[in-house]
Amino acid sequence: MAAALHHVNSLEDRPDLLLTGGDQIMNAFGETLDRVERLWALFDRVLRSENSLPVEHCLGNHDVLGFGRSDVDDPTGKKRACELLGLAHPFQSFDRAGWHFVVLDSTHPHPAGYKARLDEAQFAWLVEDLARTAPTTPIVILSHIPILSACAFLDGPNEESGDWVVPGAWMHLDARRLKDLFLKHGNVRLALSGHIHLVDRVDYLGVSYLCHGAVCGNWWQGAFQECAPGYAVVDLFDDGSFSSEYVAWGDPS
Repeated sequence: MAAALHHVNSLEDRPDLLLTGGDQIMNAFGETLDRVERLWALFDRVLRSENSLPVEHCLGNHDVLGFGRSDVDDPTGKKRACELLGLAHPFQSFDRAGWHFVVLDSTHPHPAGYKARLDEAQFAWLVEDLARTAPTTPIVILSHIPILSACAFLDGPNEESGDWVVPGAWMHLDARRLKDLFLKHGNVRLALSGHIHLVDRVDYLGVSYLCHGAVCGNWWQGAFQECAPGYAVVDLFDDGSFSSEYVAWGDPS
């Protein structure tokens, strides 16, 4: 992680903002509280000592303690992560350099663990947030789990049954609902995500959905499938256009 931060901080065209795509720590879901605190302390120490860029965080499923644990007075499992990351809520929005940024919380309870979606409160907030944003202001959406993705189909043997089956933990189950909402707002230009350690781009109805690999690649063991450890450098322009480049920083072997 320190080496990856050195890499991005040393870019000749220095970024104005670092967006984390979620899964800041290896895993909190179902782990002991002692281990979770140790992981967060390690993450915080490395980020503070090895990075000088402004940071905005997005929660990932690995950052959630789990749901309804008897040893935690927090049914959402997200309170501790929000405290440590300086987030007032698991989702947020802010304005920067003429763009409006919306950071979503993808991880929600399911008997199997979690599924990717927005709950009703967050969706209502998103409707209001987009409505409040001037139609001339371009919008970028950040979610940990992709809203729409091509690489989700290939992140495992998802065709074994004879049909393509993409798990609801790998791509937003409410993608149709979100697509319909974005269609009402022509200034939603870009949707960024992490979660799947692969890289793709899906352009659909005026929105570009970009899945941006993983800094850790194959969990710090080189490349995951064909995707080297890396991060995306995204340039946002005044006219609402953008460019994106995936930068491999580590050894792909």
